[in-house]
Amino acid sequence: MKMNEVLFDEIINTAQDCVFWKDKERRFVGVNQAFLDYYGFASADVLIGKTDEDMGWHNDPDPFMHDELKVLQGDSTYKVHGKCIIKGEERDIIASKRPIYDGKEIVGLVGSFVDVTEVLRLKEGLLSSQTVYTEEQLRKYPYFDKILDEIPLLQLVDPLTGALSRGYMLDFVKYLIANEKPFTFSIIDLDNFKFINDSHGHAAGDAVLMDVTKELAAYVRDYGLVGRFGGDELLLLNFRDQVYFEKKNFFEELFNCNKVVRKIFRYEDCSLFITATVGCATYPLDADNYTDLFTLIDKTLYRGKSKGRNCYIIYTEEKHKGLDIRKLARHGLYAGMKMITEEVDSVRGFRNRLKAVMPFLKDELQIQDMYYVGKNKIMRAVYDDRFSEDVSDIENVLGDELYFDHVGENMKVTAPMLYKAFSDHVMQSVLITRIGSEDDTRGYLICAGTRSHRIWQENERAFFYFLSRLMYDSLRADDEEIPD
Repeated sequence: MKMNEVLFDEIINTAQDCVFWKDKERRFVGVNQAFLDYYGFASADVLIGKTDEDMGWHNDPDPFMHDELKVLQGDSTYKVHGKCIIKGEERDIIASKRPIYDGKEIVGLVGSFVDVTEVLRLKEGLLSSQTVYTEEQLRKYPYFDKILDEIPLLQLVDPLTGALSRGYMLDFVKYLIANEKPFTFSIIDLDNFKFINDSHGHAAGDAVLMDVTKELAAYVRDYGLVGRFGGDELLLLNFRDQVYFEKKNFFEELFNCNKVVRKIFRYEDCSLFITATVGCATYPLDADNYTDLFTLIDKTLYRGKSKGRNCYIIYTEEKHKGLDIRKLARHGLYAGMKMITEEVDSVRGFRNRLKAVMPFLKDELQIQDMYYVGKNKIMRAVYDDRFSEDVSDIENVLGDELYFDHVGENMKVTAPMLYKAFSDHVMQSVLITRIGSEDDTRGYLICAGTRSHRIWQENERAFFYFLSRLMYDSLRADDEEIPD
């Protein structure tokens, strides 16, 4: 049989190990399907031409860099242990690498790795005592009944959370589809989980994951199963709710019962507010095969993230058929700030500059308009010329350069005029930044959302703060004041 490019792709994408190949500068040239699945990428476009350091996959990148430089000098490495960051979680891997030759010249390297986190945890006695399912509960499903005749329960579950492991959960989904068993499939992403790990330590993150998993499994005990996809993402199978109004009622109750998400979780001396974003679709109503079904829950999850997180998105064909993850994906900080700078510099005049940057902000922050306040303390809109509200007490809420919160009782007490302006226009979650520097305040910029549970992400706050600084610099450069 003659090897050709198509046959090579078939072979490499059938391999269960994660395989990658790089050029002489250690930049990714290609990866196989197992690699994409492991990192949760829809395509290799996000990493082609980048190094491990560009992707931020290692807390300590030096050992990986050292190994690859040795390989590019002609050495090979075999089953070298290392650690990498997958969806906010540090995982253990075993990697092997060897050089790629073109004649006698080394032109790159090829490598593969496998995840050994669970194996090491078992060997080191770190298997969590938490198991959210008993053997009896799982045996009511024929798929698990057969498997449990051959292997023990602990080999089916995720070592940390006690939920079903990723492999068995996804195999079960494929089994259900093969046997034409209807169900609703959801992916649940805990919001700002990296912040919890970075601010309070990985032990706090583990405690949050274990608690949410335990409560979610208990919540759907009679009609569903929970698995861990990886990092801060969980998978949920719901065999009861399959039509739209049933799914909507389920998620409304789930998000507002204060047991699973949208709740305060206390860990040692800190209180953490836990929220999540969910994407869901139903077999066979929305998709009749595994690949399409998973694509739909992935797309709806991204849609929820683009709307500000802390929400659920139920797939409907009329709303979501044309969703494109690449268009939903947010700009990186550098690219976004560069775009804002270019738009602001492209025109003259305060309001014209805001109008120039609005298309970017509409896509990035999911807003319909933006507002500004000058020294006269009148709130104006960029697009709506008729908008005018007296917010003379706005400075009462801005103890720092940036304010982001829900419009609630605290604002009603500290800044009643501002509260009334927001309430009258159904603005329930706001982002406010000062246009100024030190003691020189020229005014304020305001973003507002109509969802009370909207969470302003760190990159969104960064973009908005950066814009306010640019607007301040332009006012000074043009010797201009914010128009009334």
